[in-house]
Amino acid sequence: MTDALKLVHFSSPCPGPEKNMNKVKFNRSEVDVGNILAMEHVNVTVPDQPLATLFYVNLLGFTRDPYMDFGPANVWINVGRQQFHLPTAEAQVLRGHIGIVVPDLKSLLVRLQKMGRRLKDTQFTFTERKYHVDITCPWGNHLRCFPPGKFGKAQLGIPYVEFQVPADSAPGIGRFYEQVMGCQIHINKGKNQCEVLIGQEQFIRFKETRKPEPSYDGHHIAVYVSNFSGPHRYLKDNNLITEESDQNQYRFQTIVDPNNGKALFDIEHEVRSLHHPMYERHLVNRNAEQGFFNYQIGRDAFTPQKMV
Repeated sequence: MTDALKLVHFSSPCPGPEKNMNKVKFNRSEVDVGNILAMEHVNVTVPDQPLATLFYVNLLGFTRDPYMDFGPANVWINVGRQQFHLPTAEAQVLRGHIGIVVPDLKSLLVRLQKMGRRLKDTQFTFTERKYHVDITCPWGNHLRCFPPGKFGKAQLGIPYVEFQVPADSAPGIGRFYEQVMGCQIHINKGKNQCEVLIGQEQFIRFKETRKPEPSYDGHHIAVYVSNFSGPHRYLKDNNLITEESDQNQYRFQTIVDPNNGKALFDIEHEVRSLHHPMYERHLVNRNAEQGFFNYQIGRDAFTPQKMV
């Protein structure tokens, strides 16, 4: 048995590639992934569920989760593999904007122009830019919608969230995510911003501003991490845990500079382990192009198209 194992170990079934091993150079670090594997949802409260449905489902073309029914207390809106969670309460406004990929910007603009007048007495606006569409929801949240192709393979989803943070805070925020959360980060000093890389195609951007920002109102994001206990240990030791939800979830709110403990920015994180029952849950997404007068059998579900 030992001799056989030695024979297998030292024999080369594929001699061809070995000749090129010294010629081909790979940058293995380019495909490294940090500790946060996915940003699953953005949670902002809304005071009017029918109005929220009109905006997120009818205008934007997203899908109300058909399985998680909270009645009038909450609604989950599916956007590809991500979601908006919209509990009923006084409106919350994220300090920054949410980046979204939609299958077709032209179709989105048609819906905005056609049905947008029904939101005329709200803060709803939209502006067509060269490469994206800027939209403000009825309560003041800012969305930036892009066509497929800009953020990897995503054709429908939430690739990033950008937060406006105080001047001179981006480096410390970067240190927090790198040292405490175990993430890969990019610091862009020229743009005064830090990007926290998430999984394959998502990120959180913290962009500095000298403009006064409104007080934090409790909106949050949910993330999944592979090393669940490591960040928790630091957060607990520094009295930063705000909720011990259950075995597979905890929350924290304040981002601090690990060099000196200075509080830099408040944004609640709902942190989940990979054993959380919602991890990689399949989300239903409809084809927003389907309608009563143009209905096509077999086209109800959103189907990603082959990227050229």
